[in-house]
Amino acid sequence: MSLPNLTIPFELPLDIPVLIHPAVVHFAVAIPIVILLLEIINLVFKRRAISVLSLFLIIIVVVAMGASYFTGAVDGKEAYSLLVAEGQAELKEHKLLGIYLVYASVALLLLKLLFMAFSRVVARLFFILLLVGFIALTLKQGKDGGELVYKYGANNEAVSSMEDKLEELQDEYDELKEDSKATKDSGEDKKSDSNETAIKLKELQEKYDALVKNSEESTDNESTVETSIDAPAPEVEEIVKEEAPSVEVETKEEPTEASSSTVSLDIPADLNESLNP
Repeated sequence: MSLPNLTIPFELPLDIPVLIHPAVVHFAVAIPIVILLLEIINLVFKRRAISVLSLFLIIIVVVAMGASYFTGAVDGKEAYSLLVAEGQAELKEHKLLGIYLVYASVALLLLKLLFMAFSRVVARLFFILLLVGFIALTLKQGKDGGELVYKYGANNEAVSSMEDKLEELQDEYDELKEDSKATKDSGEDKKSDSNETAIKLKELQEKYDALVKNSEESTDNESTVETSIDAPAPEVEEIVKEEAPSVEVETKEEPTEASSSTVSLDIPADLNESLNP
Protein backbone atom coordinates (compact mmCIF):
# COMPACT_ATOMS: atom_id res chain seq x y z
CA MET A 1 0.00 0.00 0.00
CA SER A 2 1.54 3.28 -1.12
CA LEU A 3 1.07 6.62 0.61
CA PRO A 4 -1.09 9.29 -1.07
CA ASN A 5 0.98 11.97 -2.76
CA LEU A 6 1.59 15.17 -0.81
CA THR A 7 3.58 18.27 -1.65
CA ILE A 8 5.14 21.19 0.14
CA PRO A 9 3.22 24.22 -1.22
CA PHE A 10 6.19 26.62 -1.22
CA GLU A 11 9.90 26.80 -2.01
CA LEU A 12 12.71 28.55 -0.19
CA PRO A 13 13.80 31.86 -1.81
CA LEU A 14 17.47 30.91 -1.72
CA ASP A 15 19.92 28.55 -3.37
CA ILE A 16 20.81 25.47 -1.33
CA PRO A 17 24.27 23.93 -1.89
CA VAL A 18 24.58 20.29 -2.84
CA LEU A 19 25.51 17.65 -0.22
CA ILE A 20 24.17 19.60 2.78
CA HIS A 21 21.40 17.05 3.37
CA PRO A 22 23.53 14.44 5.23
CA ALA A 23 24.60 17.01 7.83
CA VAL A 24 21.08 18.37 8.41
CA VAL A 25 19.20 15.10 8.50
CA HIS A 26 21.12 13.79 11.52
CA PHE A 27 19.49 16.46 13.70
CA ALA A 28 16.03 15.44 12.49
CA VAL A 29 16.73 11.83 13.50
CA ALA A 30 18.58 12.36 16.80
CA ILE A 31 16.64 15.19 18.49
CA PRO A 32 13.27 13.32 18.69
CA ILE A 33 15.01 10.60 20.70
CA VAL A 34 16.25 13.23 23.16
CA ILE A 35 12.69 14.57 23.42
CA LEU A 36 11.40 11.10 24.19
CA LEU A 37 13.89 10.71 27.03
CA LEU A 38 12.85 14.09 28.45
CA GLU A 39 9.17 13.17 28.31
CA ILE A 40 9.80 9.88 30.09
CA ILE A 41 11.85 11.62 32.79
CA ASN A 42 9.11 14.20 33.21
CA LEU A 43 6.61 11.45 34.02
CA VAL A 44 8.48 11.08 37.30
CA PHE A 45 9.63 14.62 38.11
CA LYS A 46 6.67 16.51 36.60
CA ARG A 47 8.63 19.72 36.10
CA ARG A 48 7.31 22.44 33.82
CA ALA A 49 10.86 23.45 32.91
CA ILE A 50 11.45 20.00 31.40
CA SER A 51 8.21 20.27 29.45
CA VAL A 52 9.20 23.70 28.12
CA LEU A 53 12.61 22.34 27.08
CA SER A 54 10.86 19.50 25.28
CA LEU A 55 8.66 22.04 23.47
CA PHE A 56 11.71 24.02 22.39
CA LEU A 57 13.36 20.90 20.99
CA ILE A 58 10.19 20.01 19.08
CA ILE A 59 10.34 23.43 17.42
CA ILE A 60 13.92 22.63 16.40
CA VAL A 61 12.70 19.29 15.00
CA VAL A 62 10.14 21.10 12.83
CA VAL A 63 12.88 23.33 11.45
CA ALA A 64 15.23 20.36 10.96
CA MET A 65 12.56 18.36 9.14
CA GLY A 66 11.87 21.27 6.80
CA ALA A 67 15.58 21.76 6.17
CA SER A 68 16.00 18.02 5.57
CA TYR A 69 13.28 18.07 2.94
CA PHE A 70 14.60 21.05 1.00
CA THR A 71 18.25 19.95 1.12
CA GLY A 72 17.19 16.43 0.18
CA ALA A 73 15.25 17.75 -2.81
CA VAL A 74 18.40 19.47 -4.08
CA ASP A 75 20.58 16.38 -3.62
CA GLY A 76 17.87 14.16 -5.10
CA LYS A 77 17.79 16.16 -8.33
CA GLU A 78 21.56 15.78 -8.66
CA ALA A 79 21.53 12.04 -7.98
CA TYR A 80 18.34 10.93 -9.77
CA SER A 81 19.73 10.60 -13.30
CA LEU A 82 22.69 8.53 -12.05
CA LEU A 83 20.53 5.93 -10.27
CA VAL A 84 19.20 2.68 -11.65
CA ALA A 85 15.41 2.29 -11.97
CA GLU A 86 15.09 0.63 -8.57
CA GLY A 87 17.10 3.38 -6.93
CA GLN A 88 15.00 6.07 -8.61
CA ALA A 89 11.82 4.45 -7.30
CA GLU A 90 13.23 4.30 -3.78
CA LEU A 91 14.31 7.93 -4.01
CA LYS A 92 10.74 8.94 -4.86
CA GLU A 93 9.41 7.00 -1.86
CA HIS A 94 12.07 8.57 0.32
CA LYS A 95 11.00 12.05 -0.77
CA LEU A 96 7.32 11.31 -0.15
CA LEU A 97 7.95 10.00 3.35
CA GLY A 98 10.06 13.07 4.00
CA ILE A 99 7.07 15.28 3.16
CA TYR A 100 4.91 13.26 5.56
CA LEU A 101 7.49 13.71 8.30
CA VAL A 102 7.48 17.49 7.79
CA TYR A 103 3.72 17.59 8.37
CA ALA A 104 3.98 15.06 11.21
CA SER A 105 6.53 17.25 13.00
CA VAL A 106 4.16 20.22 12.78
CA ALA A 107 1.30 18.07 14.13
CA LEU A 108 3.57 16.91 16.95
CA LEU A 109 4.27 20.53 17.90
CA LEU A 110 0.55 21.38 17.99
CA LEU A 111 -0.21 18.30 20.10
CA LYS A 112 2.57 19.22 22.52
CA LEU A 113 1.04 22.67 23.00
CA LEU A 114 -2.35 21.05 23.56
CA PHE A 115 -1.15 18.44 26.05
CA MET A 116 0.83 21.01 28.03
CA ALA A 117 -2.55 22.34 29.16
CA PHE A 118 -3.30 18.99 30.80
CA SER A 119 -1.48 17.70 33.84
CA ARG A 120 -2.89 14.21 33.71
CA VAL A 121 -0.52 11.31 33.28
CA VAL A 122 -2.78 9.74 30.65
CA ALA A 123 -2.33 12.72 28.33
CA ARG A 124 1.45 12.57 28.74
CA LEU A 125 1.49 8.83 28.04
CA PHE A 126 -0.57 9.33 24.90
CA PHE A 127 1.86 11.99 23.69
CA ILE A 128 4.79 9.66 24.39
CA LEU A 129 3.14 6.94 22.27
CA LEU A 130 2.71 9.41 19.41
CA LEU A 131 6.33 10.44 19.83
CA VAL A 132 7.46 6.81 19.64
CA GLY A 133 5.58 6.38 16.35
CA PHE A 134 7.16 9.55 15.00
CA ILE A 135 10.63 8.31 15.95
CA ALA A 136 9.95 4.97 14.25
CA LEU A 137 9.18 6.80 11.00
CA THR A 138 12.33 8.92 11.26
CA LEU A 139 14.46 5.82 11.84
CA LYS A 140 12.90 4.11 8.82
CA GLN A 141 13.58 7.24 6.79
CA GLY A 142 17.18 7.19 7.96
CA LYS A 143 17.54 3.54 6.98
CA ASP A 144 16.11 4.20 3.51
CA GLY A 145 18.44 7.16 3.10
CA GLY A 146 21.40 4.96 4.00
CA GLU A 147 20.40 2.46 1.33
CA LEU A 148 20.21 5.22 -1.26
CA VAL A 149 23.75 6.28 -0.38
CA TYR A 150 25.53 2.97 0.14
CA LYS A 151 23.53 0.69 -2.17
CA TYR A 152 22.65 2.98 -5.06
CA GLY A 153 25.29 5.71 -4.76
CA ALA A 154 22.91 8.67 -4.27
CA ASN A 155 24.44 11.71 -2.57
CA ASN A 156 27.85 10.17 -3.16
CA GLU A 157 30.22 12.83 -4.47
CA ALA A 158 32.41 10.26 -6.24
CA VAL A 159 29.42 8.90 -8.14
CA SER A 160 27.78 12.26 -8.83
CA SER A 161 30.99 13.53 -10.45
CA MET A 162 31.55 10.37 -12.49
CA GLU A 163 30.54 11.97 -15.78
CA ASP A 164 32.86 14.93 -15.19
CA LYS A 165 35.78 12.62 -14.46
CA LEU A 166 35.11 10.59 -17.61
CA GLU A 167 35.08 13.79 -19.64
CA GLU A 168 38.43 14.75 -18.10
CA LEU A 169 39.86 11.37 -19.11
CA GLN A 170 38.52 11.85 -22.63
CA ASP A 171 40.24 15.26 -22.85
CA GLU A 172 43.48 13.78 -21.53
CA TYR A 173 43.29 11.03 -24.14
CA ASP A 174 42.76 13.57 -26.92
CA GLU A 175 45.83 15.46 -25.72
CA LEU A 176 47.89 12.28 -25.99
CA LYS A 177 46.76 11.85 -29.59
CA GLU A 178 47.78 15.41 -30.40
CA ASP A 179 51.15 14.87 -28.69
CA SER A 180 51.73 11.79 -30.85
CA LYS A 181 51.08 13.79 -34.03
CA ALA A 182 53.34 16.61 -32.88
CA THR A 183 56.15 14.15 -32.10
CA LYS A 184 56.01 12.70 -35.60
CA ASP A 185 55.98 16.13 -37.26
CA SER A 186 58.87 17.51 -35.21
CA GLY A 187 61.12 14.45 -35.73
CA GLU A 188 62.29 14.46 -32.12
CA ASP A 189 63.57 11.46 -30.19
CA LYS A 190 60.76 9.06 -30.96
CA LYS A 191 61.91 6.36 -28.59
CA SER A 192 61.73 8.45 -25.42
CA ASP A 193 58.50 10.16 -26.48
CA SER A 194 56.80 6.88 -27.34
CA ASN A 195 57.84 5.40 -24.00
CA GLU A 196 56.35 8.41 -22.21
CA THR A 197 53.18 8.07 -24.25
CA ALA A 198 52.92 4.40 -23.38
CA ILE A 199 53.25 5.19 -19.67
CA LYS A 200 50.53 7.83 -19.87
CA LEU A 201 48.23 5.49 -21.77
CA LYS A 202 48.74 2.80 -19.14
CA GLU A 203 47.97 5.23 -16.31
CA LEU A 204 44.91 6.48 -18.17
CA GLN A 205 43.61 2.93 -18.55
CA GLU A 206 44.05 2.29 -14.82
CA LYS A 207 42.14 5.47 -13.95
CA TYR A 208 39.30 4.54 -16.27
CA ASP A 209 39.07 0.98 -14.96
CA ALA A 210 38.91 2.31 -11.40
CA LEU A 211 36.05 4.66 -12.29
CA VAL A 212 34.06 1.89 -13.95
CA LYS A 213 34.65 -0.39 -10.97
CA ASN A 214 33.44 2.29 -8.54
CA SER A 215 30.34 2.85 -10.66
CA GLU A 216 29.51 -0.87 -10.70
CA GLU A 217 29.90 -1.13 -6.93
CA SER A 218 27.77 1.97 -6.28
CA THR A 219 24.83 0.49 -8.23
CA ASP A 220 25.14 -2.94 -6.59
CA ASN A 221 26.34 -4.54 -9.85
CA GLU A 222 23.00 -3.73 -11.51
CA SER A 223 24.30 -1.07 -13.88
CA THR A 224 27.60 0.09 -15.26
CA VAL A 225 28.73 3.38 -16.70
CA GLU A 226 27.72 3.58 -20.35
CA THR A 227 30.06 6.45 -21.13
CA SER A 228 33.40 5.27 -22.50
CA ILE A 229 36.55 6.83 -23.86
CA ASP A 230 36.48 7.09 -27.63
CA ALA A 231 38.65 4.62 -29.48
CA PRO A 232 41.77 6.12 -31.02
CA ALA A 233 41.50 7.10 -34.65
CA PRO A 234 43.29 4.79 -37.17
CA GLU A 235 45.80 7.51 -38.05
CA VAL A 236 46.71 7.88 -34.38
CA GLU A 237 47.33 4.15 -34.11
CA GLU A 238 49.70 4.40 -37.05
CA ILE A 239 51.52 7.31 -35.44
CA VAL A 240 52.04 5.43 -32.19
CA LYS A 241 53.14 2.28 -34.01
CA GLU A 242 55.64 4.20 -36.12
CA GLU A 243 57.08 5.89 -33.03
CA ALA A 244 57.33 2.69 -31.03
CA PRO A 245 56.52 -0.51 -32.92
CA SER A 246 56.30 -2.40 -29.63
CA VAL A 247 53.43 -0.22 -28.41
CA GLU A 248 50.00 -1.47 -29.47
CA VAL A 249 46.82 0.47 -28.93
CA GLU A 250 43.79 -1.74 -29.15
CA THR A 251 40.12 -1.17 -28.54
CA LYS A 252 38.36 -4.15 -27.09
CA GLU A 253 34.65 -4.48 -26.33
CA GLU A 254 33.65 -7.14 -23.86
CA PRO A 255 29.87 -7.61 -23.55
CA THR A 256 28.53 -7.41 -20.02
CA GLU A 257 25.07 -7.75 -18.52
CA ALA A 258 24.72 -3.97 -18.42
CA SER A 259 25.97 -3.67 -22.03
CA SER A 260 28.77 -1.32 -21.03
CA SER A 261 31.97 -0.82 -23.05
CA THR A 262 35.46 -0.35 -21.79
CA VAL A 263 38.69 0.61 -23.45
CA SER A 264 41.71 -1.64 -23.10
CA LEU A 265 45.14 -0.22 -23.84
CA ASP A 266 47.56 -3.14 -23.97
CA ILE A 267 51.22 -2.40 -23.22
CA PRO A 268 53.51 -5.19 -24.50
CA ALA A 269 55.57 -7.13 -21.98
CA ASP A 270 58.92 -6.10 -23.45
CA LEU A 271 58.03 -2.42 -23.13
CA ASN A 272 56.84 -2.94 -19.54
CA GLU A 273 60.15 -4.56 -18.71
CA SER A 274 62.04 -1.64 -20.20
CA LEU A 275 59.89 0.84 -18.29
CA ASN A 276 60.07 -1.11 -15.02
CA PRO A 277 63.63 -2.60 -14.75
